[in-house]
Amino acid sequence: MAEFKLKIRRYDPESGAAPYWDEHTVDLEPHRSVLEGILQARNEKDGSIGVRCSCRAAICGSCGVRVNGKPGLACHTHLDDALASAGEDGVIEVEPMGNMPIIKDLIVDMDAVHWKKIQRVTPWLIGKEPVPEREYIVSRESMIDVTQSMACIQCGACVSDCLSMEVDPLFVGPAALAKTYRFVGDPRDAAHEQRLKDLSEDKHGIYDCTHCFKCIEACPKGVAPMNQIMRLRRIAGNDFHIKDRNNGERHEMAFVNNIEKNGILHEADLLPDSYGGKFHPRAVPELIASLPIVVTALLRRKMTPGKALLHPHKAPDGVKRIFEIVEGREERTEFNLYISGTDADNAPNAEVAEAIEATEPAAVAPDGTEGSSA
Repeated sequence: MAEFKLKIRRYDPESGAAPYWDEHTVDLEPHRSVLEGILQARNEKDGSIGVRCSCRAAICGSCGVRVNGKPGLACHTHLDDALASAGEDGVIEVEPMGNMPIIKDLIVDMDAVHWKKIQRVTPWLIGKEPVPEREYIVSRESMIDVTQSMACIQCGACVSDCLSMEVDPLFVGPAALAKTYRFVGDPRDAAHEQRLKDLSEDKHGIYDCTHCFKCIEACPKGVAPMNQIMRLRRIAGNDFHIKDRNNGERHEMAFVNNIEKNGILHEADLLPDSYGGKFHPRAVPELIASLPIVVTALLRRKMTPGKALLHPHKAPDGVKRIFEIVEGREERTEFNLYISGTDADNAPNAEVAEAIEATEPAAVAPDGTEGSSA
């Protein structure tokens, strides 16, 4: 047995009082969970602590909280691990999840945000016609492919840490979009294009994700919501050729073309290229609207006219070779944890690895000459 200090964020909106921290000392074995620590504090010291839980086995997703600032399942976080990530004072901080209204203490209103967004994406299979006399026959690989998104237990950890939702609360969100891939990746669903067009045209849809990776880090089940969002984008643009009114697909391709051409990002080209080029009718109003920002940047010496108009850097041969290899493949490679395994399980493609190595600068010896990095 060992003593652990828990500092629980308390807040009751109905009381009208401000949020505050409530500290308790619990006596448990180090391998016990943070949830057991919270329940001991509630049972033995303060019965008013609000916490939601059910299975205590990382299956139901009810006990989602933030432990030392990181979202996760309280029942799946050991006290010794939580202590290791605590501050110098050795106090384990437990807070409610973010991006959702607080009902009381550690209990958040998932109906108001999480489940509302899940309902937004039509979370059920739309069967193809005609309906077969017996069952649908689906390939084993197709079902394994959607298994990763099906592993979601709806705990809301990804929603809690989503930076896009902090800026845009209307963003459909990582959990709901991962749920979307569960049906877009299922060959039995008849509405692939409709689903993708709907979420491409929605300015709070698939192109509202900013690739922050926070949902991947937060997910306790390896669903990797951001990966599923990127797959939705690729299918929408490459397979169904959906050109959305938000210019999300063109903006994404502008990044790709920019790097292929320059090797490093030339931000001045991103805006016009996202609208078809500097002289495209769609680009002119956007460029005019951005002039105040450009003028401010010039006045504050954040950029120079030369760098804004010209980009002297060109992509080295190694970068061009990477694009040639990837774009030259007959089939698009889709990474899926349940099919491909983890990065550690897969050696990098020899051709790509060689091209990447060619882009790295040579080591410089103390005398200023180029030398071996060995």
